[in-house]
Amino acid sequence: MPIQDRIRIVVLCFAILATAGCLTPAPAPPPPAPPVPGYVVGAPDVLLVTVLPEPEISREVRVRPDGMISIDLIGDVQAAGRTPFEIAAAIQQEIGRFKRDASVNVMVVESPSQFVTVYGEVVRPGTFPLDTDTRLSEAIGRVGGARPFASLNSVRVIRTVGNKTEVIPIRLSDISEGNLSTNIAIRKGDLIIVPPTLLAKIGYAVQMVLFPFQPFISIGATAGSIARGAQAF
Repeated sequence: MPIQDRIRIVVLCFAILATAGCLTPAPAPPPPAPPVPGYVVGAPDVLLVTVLPEPEISREVRVRPDGMISIDLIGDVQAAGRTPFEIAAAIQQEIGRFKRDASVNVMVVESPSQFVTVYGEVVRPGTFPLDTDTRLSEAIGRVGGARPFASLNSVRVIRTVGNKTEVIPIRLSDISEGNLSTNIAIRKGDLIIVPPTLLAKIGYAVQMVLFPFQPFISIGATAGSIARGAQAF
């Protein structure tokens, strides 16, 4: 091939690459996080309730499954579905009959009611507490990241608010390239699904057909290793 033709081909390749670069979408910022009106307590959160003046009452109480907590002098108080300020106001109103000029403070010590679940093609599927403001990419990172056969632009967030369920599409691959338009703020109770690629689905189906007893073999091998270890002692 003449040298002129080779030069034309190289120039054409550079032109195509430059055009492709121009067509790449500009990075997009993440959507704004929704306003947070205040932490809403739920079971099984742990609260620190302090009642002044002297004699001071200070108790750590866990919110029961029925949403109630037990407080000295007044008994059960509704906690689930209220903010700490609202709980303190309810306690103060009731305990005022027994302690003059009572002042009540309620603090959240543990908040396991705020949780997020991630499953599918991630390293460590499971549930973790939502103890800080968390974006979708951070939530995936907290479970070890996506596995090699994850369909990154087919991630979904299942969110239930009241009686309504919303499915939010997420493009995790785009997020990794700087387009943060789907890097939403995660809320308590969100379910994040990271599905496998079509090729991975086919591979899993073939594996189940060809090796249907593999899970049982793995369990048997593990049990055998444990037994041999026990015999060694």
